[in-house]
Amino acid sequence: MESRSRSMNKLTNSIVWPLLFLVFIHGSHCFYLPGVAPEDFQKGDPLKVKVNKLTSIKTQLPYSYYSLPFCPPEKIVDNTENLGEVLRGDRIENSPYVFKMQEPQMCAVLCHITLDAKTAKQLKEKIGDEYRVNMILDNLPLVVPIRRSDQDSSVVYQLGYHVGLKGQYTGSKEEKYFIHNHLAFTVKYHRDSQTDSARIVGFEVKPYSIRHEYEGTWNEKTRLTTCDPHNKRTVVNSNTPQEVEANNEIIFTYDVEYQESDVKWASRWDAYLLMNDNQIHWFSIVNSLMIVLFLSGMVAMIMLRTLYRDISRYNELETQEEAQEETGWKLVHGDVFRPPSNSDLLCVYVGTGVQFLGMVLVTMIFAVFGFLSPSNRGGLMTAMLLLWVFMGIFAGYASARLYKMFKGAEWKKVAFRTACMFPGIVFAIFFVLNALIWGQKSSGAVPFGTMFALVLLWFGISVPLVFVGGYVGFKKPAIEDPVKTNKIPRQIPEQAWYMNPTFSILIGGILPFGAVFIELFFILTSIWLNQFYYIFGFLFLVFIILLITCAEITIVLCYFQLCSEDYLWWWRSYLTSGSSALYLFLYATFYFFTKLEITKLVSGLLYFGYMLIASYAFFVLTGTIGFYACFWFTRLIYSSVKID
Repeated sequence: MESRSRSMNKLTNSIVWPLLFLVFIHGSHCFYLPGVAPEDFQKGDPLKVKVNKLTSIKTQLPYSYYSLPFCPPEKIVDNTENLGEVLRGDRIENSPYVFKMQEPQMCAVLCHITLDAKTAKQLKEKIGDEYRVNMILDNLPLVVPIRRSDQDSSVVYQLGYHVGLKGQYTGSKEEKYFIHNHLAFTVKYHRDSQTDSARIVGFEVKPYSIRHEYEGTWNEKTRLTTCDPHNKRTVVNSNTPQEVEANNEIIFTYDVEYQESDVKWASRWDAYLLMNDNQIHWFSIVNSLMIVLFLSGMVAMIMLRTLYRDISRYNELETQEEAQEETGWKLVHGDVFRPPSNSDLLCVYVGTGVQFLGMVLVTMIFAVFGFLSPSNRGGLMTAMLLLWVFMGIFAGYASARLYKMFKGAEWKKVAFRTACMFPGIVFAIFFVLNALIWGQKSSGAVPFGTMFALVLLWFGISVPLVFVGGYVGFKKPAIEDPVKTNKIPRQIPEQAWYMNPTFSILIGGILPFGAVFIELFFILTSIWLNQFYYIFGFLFLVFIILLITCAEITIVLCYFQLCSEDYLWWWRSYLTSGSSALYLFLYATFYFFTKLEITKLVSGLLYFGYMLIASYAFFVLTGTIGFYACFWFTRLIYSSVKID
């Protein structure tokens, strides 16, 4: 009953608090990333050190901190995670570490354990898979400072410290496993000269592996000979490391040092967010944006000049005989607005794309203004899920409006498919991946309560909103075509090889992908290599250029298609820009084999499963942009010419 109650509490909090966060976000502090208030500490105040999941870039499977034989507190207390944190696999719990503000500690003994065969095997597996331990102090994640070997000797920060390391004794070729059992913490704080209070601005650690020694039998008052504060003997290296083997004793110890810092509390995240900042990164993004902007400008100029000449020439034709001698897009005016095959499915995909576009745009705007900071763990994912749900009303409206234009009558069927098709496919893939994670006993597996919350958001809020939008959209007057459609379809002449649908669709996806692929590298690195990504200003700019590029390349290819007297543009306009998703998935495959060190089958399936979901979402988004661009373009040009 207690576990069920805890699950329901988490469920309630995972839904209610994100909603309150979005509603009351405007009341947050304006001088810092909103949503988090600073906490002042006086000398001697206790500091709560919390532990989070164990992570590995080699397996991508998170585990709970206490799944390994680390020292537990008297009672393990779970933090209440939000929806985004649960989906990320975060499991935040209390720890036995005792910190007191500005009171240094040396060689504090945490606990003493003896490994058995099972726990030794677990530790070896986690060390072999390069798992890292993640901790939190005052909402700041624990980092390991690493000095670069380049000329400027700058410091970069690694999130979390490794559980241990592999190595060999001198003169031996046998590989051994060693655990980091001594942690030298550094807590950085900024002092307020007026109130004499302090705010935490940094949380660092240097891990060591040391085989602690002591005299006599072990008890709580036993003094270590390898690390003794009374004799000023501290751990400064791992020359005598603690080996992981069955029946070995391991003593966990730690130091705490406090350093005053000039970094103000409002800027304390800068070191984390700029950890990979370098000139090449910025230059690559700016260079990519300039190239795409130049290409977009060229395309726009060509299109405007060519279309202006065409429309002027068509309108100057005096006789019907002259018009019949003309070739090009005007000749298909009686068929260009003929409803396509599978028009219901097209309406569903367009509606879903509108929903996705709305979600991404609002999320980007929130992120650019700092509302979705990394200090609010899981906030980004929670906001995206909630926005997806509430954007369902626009999805229903867009699909119903288009469906009515196609002379459809069963709007409820289209609304239901719009509400269920894309989320259903994604949920099915997600469910299979979650089952694989369950099989590995990972904390990344989404619990039943959260799964129920997702279904509740889907069917309890999203589906009704789609129907509301569909009802409003279908009640609106149908969109009138600028020209009449002939009763008998016109025969499409034989097309040149370069106007083959498959070829032109694949060509159309290259430019939109080119607009994002550099930024995509950094996004994939942040997701799969456990790093922060917080350059949403650049990302928003890249996203806007992606919209422009998708629209322009689709319009260009649609124009060439109509000039070839092929009027089947509806689906091709969607697929042309949507094909960029294929290149995204191919790039993700390339990234997997060149940048990641994943060797386990389950981890590989997780990677490709999640990237398949991302590519599918990208297809829906870019396809919808291309479709609406062509929809606007065709209506514009056919309403601009005189049709006899």
